[in-house]
Amino acid sequence: MELKDEIFINAPKATVYAALNDPEILKECIPGCEELTQHSPTELEAKVVLKIGPVKAKFGGNVTLDTAGAPDAFSLTGEGQGGAAGFAKGGADVTLTEQEGGTLLAYEAKAEIGGKIAQLGSRLIQGTAKKLSAKFFESFAEKVGEREEA
Repeated sequence: MELKDEIFINAPKATVYAALNDPEILKECIPGCEELTQHSPTELEAKVVLKIGPVKAKFGGNVTLDTAGAPDAFSLTGEGQGGAAGFAKGGADVTLTEQEGGTLLAYEAKAEIGGKIAQLGSRLIQGTAKKLSAKFFESFAEKVGEREEA
């Protein structure tokens, strides 16, 4: 499954990049996130509760950041286990482009799922993934834009 989108954030690129590396901001923006621990500048561990169709599961997983292209671009890869519900793994490439009045954040993500959640059907999974990623980025844009105005 692949997702691709972009969102305009009312803040300079440096502010957006810093926020994308701030575990507190990420925890507030990730739908269903109960815990987010930073083990190193490039390694995070998360506990997230998600409801996908009739299946509600608690996922525990790790995310690794590749900041080689920072602050213009970076990528992340992650893997999560949801017990009987199954697993999810994937990654995303994020690019930040300075524009008048703010920053354009564009992302391309790929995900692979298995277990019970994989049996729900690709339309439901794709729709839920789009909804969750949109919710994250809208919340993120709001938070970072608010911080910039303050």
